[in-house]
Amino acid sequence: MKRFVFVVLALGLVVYLVGCGKKQEPISETQEPISMEELGKFSTTTQTASEVAVKSAPAVTVTPASTVPPSEVKASEAKLEQLPPSGPYKPAIREIQTALKNAGFYTGKVDGKSGPMTKKAIEDFQKANNLSVDGKVGPKTWTALSRYMNIEPKPAN
Repeated sequence: MKRFVFVVLALGLVVYLVGCGKKQEPISETQEPISMEELGKFSTTTQTASEVAVKSAPAVTVTPASTVPPSEVKASEAKLEQLPPSGPYKPAIREIQTALKNAGFYTGKVDGKSGPMTKKAIEDFQKANNLSVDGKVGPKTWTALSRYMNIEPKPAN
């Protein structure tokens, strides 16, 4: 039995070493560059994908980009640049403090530094708005809190 296991392991090792010994040459070393003259010698009877698509697709009128007024192009480019980043919005500490201050839950200085006063104000806000109280501003808390970003601050409690 021991001899059988040894023979199987030895054969496996040999197969592994023989298989790994062959290395494939990179494509750049096996292919030679082609000149424009040689390229012209090839047959041009094949159809491109766009030619096939044109023959099988129904007729569609396409307006060339040159007929679109430049003012409309610039407006559409501006809209593309203003798209928000993908994923949920992550507010800055300064925004959170401002919204909490406007809502009347934060009495400290809006300095962009998260400390115990900011955490306590977040927890109080979450409690008052029936949110899970964890002291962190997640998507649900920010949705409720962001309503207070651009309003006048309430007097402190």
